[in-house]
Amino acid sequence: MQRRLVISAVTAALCGTTLAGTASSASAAPKAVDCRKVKCVALTFDDGPVKDTQRLLNLLKANGDARATFYAVGTNVQKNPATMKAAATAGHQIGNHSWDHADLTKLSAAKIKSQFSRADTAIKDATGKKPTTVRAPYGAHNAAVRSAAGRPLVHWSVDTLDWKYRDTARLIKYVNAQTKPGDIVLMHDIHRTTVDAVPGIIKALKARGFTFVTVDQLFAPVKLPVGKVTYHNRAAYRP
Repeated sequence: MQRRLVISAVTAALCGTTLAGTASSASAAPKAVDCRKVKCVALTFDDGPVKDTQRLLNLLKANGDARATFYAVGTNVQKNPATMKAAATAGHQIGNHSWDHADLTKLSAAKIKSQFSRADTAIKDATGKKPTTVRAPYGAHNAAVRSAAGRPLVHWSVDTLDWKYRDTARLIKYVNAQTKPGDIVLMHDIHRTTVDAVPGIIKALKARGFTFVTVDQLFAPVKLPVGKVTYHNRAAYRP
């Protein structure tokens, strides 16, 4: 009898662990959002992951479990694979932002492909998935870059210039003033002042009825064109 009780207890514990793991995975999956009917905005963060990216992930979680998209640089992914994995596990989208943030328009076709493929490898090693979109460093692209990407290029419609001003209050005010439904907001998680601004940005945009989505969610169910640059999805919102 005692042996049966022990076995039952162990079985229950194992089942509980499995269910807990399932629940955790399910909670991390992005919820279905129809951005044709809901005010959506895609917050995007370039150039990480760095040490402060983990703080950003914590802030996104604490502020309504907001989703974002990270355009990661391969060299930083290689240095911080656990952070990149944490971002993906939390339900954020990971995009390819080249291997070392070179101006791709100044490279040969072979070197452009290497920039994307090396970053792909680092991101897949960290997260288990190859990125479905890319973003060209500096927004610099030409026919060779678009061809080498082999995927949609996703740039932005709200350029915060957070790298230039490094001003948290300005960033919050600017994003709130400029953002429209369907916009893609460009920021950089490598700057402490940007990470500091995230709670204020979320609070301000939430007050205006915005939902925070990944790039893929912003355009769903439409699939973006391969080898072309997309800047926003403003035309989709028809409440």
